[in-house]
Amino acid sequence: MSRYNRHIILSEIGQAGQDKLSNAKVLVIGAGGLGCPILQYLAAAGIGTIGIIDFDTVDISNLQRQILFGTSSLGKNKALAATERLEDLNNSISILAYPKKLTHKNAIDLFNNYDIIVDGSDNFETRYLINDACIITNKPLVFGAIYKFEGQVSVFNYNNGPSYRCLFPNPPKKNSIPNCSEIGVLGVLPGIIGSMQANEVLKMILGIGKVLSGQLFCYNALTFQKSILKINRSEETILSVIKDKENFHKRALDFNCEIHSVCIEDFLSEENIQFIDVREAHEQPKIEDFPITYIPLNQLENSLDNIDATKKKAIFCQSGIRSKRAVEILQELDIQNCFSINEGASEIIESYKVFKTLQE
Repeated sequence: MSRYNRHIILSEIGQAGQDKLSNAKVLVIGAGGLGCPILQYLAAAGIGTIGIIDFDTVDISNLQRQILFGTSSLGKNKALAATERLEDLNNSISILAYPKKLTHKNAIDLFNNYDIIVDGSDNFETRYLINDACIITNKPLVFGAIYKFEGQVSVFNYNNGPSYRCLFPNPPKKNSIPNCSEIGVLGVLPGIIGSMQANEVLKMILGIGKVLSGQLFCYNALTFQKSILKINRSEETILSVIKDKENFHKRALDFNCEIHSVCIEDFLSEENIQFIDVREAHEQPKIEDFPITYIPLNQLENSLDNIDATKKKAIFCQSGIRSKRAVEILQELDIQNCFSINEGASEIIESYKVFKTLQE
């Protein structure tokens, strides 16, 4: 009664509404910029069971906006670090951490255990995977997205409402749209959008207000301009996902296929290798004893003389988007043996240091 007093004294919620929250099961995908405020407010509100899935680890660059973490969280898995913080915030609920990547192999089984799915991801590959899995499992999906100073919120697959594919039928070309690690984001923006997502979850569980289904809320943090776009349900689009659910595994495999994408461990023991960093100059701290060729992506085609045709090219950036684009550019120029490293720059450099230390 004391913890949830401000809820219970609201006539629209009361004890019955708080009991609904306590019995609800919500899965949050991603414990990053959006996931942190979503998780914080859902835990504080008393959602009985909260699932968190995230394979990433906390980096110092996350602390600008990912408010569940601190310096003591650096290097920890985000799902586990978020769980530790949330259990301190509210020890009367159940929090389940899944420190792994959401994939076509685990999405259906995982979603079946929850009432509502909340998308806190930052890439189109995951968004389409989440959407299709929600359609197949008939789960409502709370969507949020951020880009520099702008954000979007909607609820998909709710009471026969439209899905994400009704708004965006097909994913954009791979690597054509950068995420926040590539282009930046205002630190408070994910807090604003994530809080709105948490609000939609509470409204659905409590059965109050008007759920943002069939509408896309758009917000600009610089101008405070906001608009709501109508989304129409496409029966054909949704039925095509349902009818093809037996091939869900294959469809996800096709979408996830990353040609020439490898892990750093595949190259550490290689001798005939050229490491190429395609980040911008201000992102490229010089690392002693690590033989790196620095070529910003926008200078790649004019810097071919710096690329060793006799070696395998291990190309990396901050998160993998620019390195994949670099591989595409070099392939178009008929330069062979180019590979995009899955890991980000900081993880690559740390792996290299550990490898050299073990060698010594």
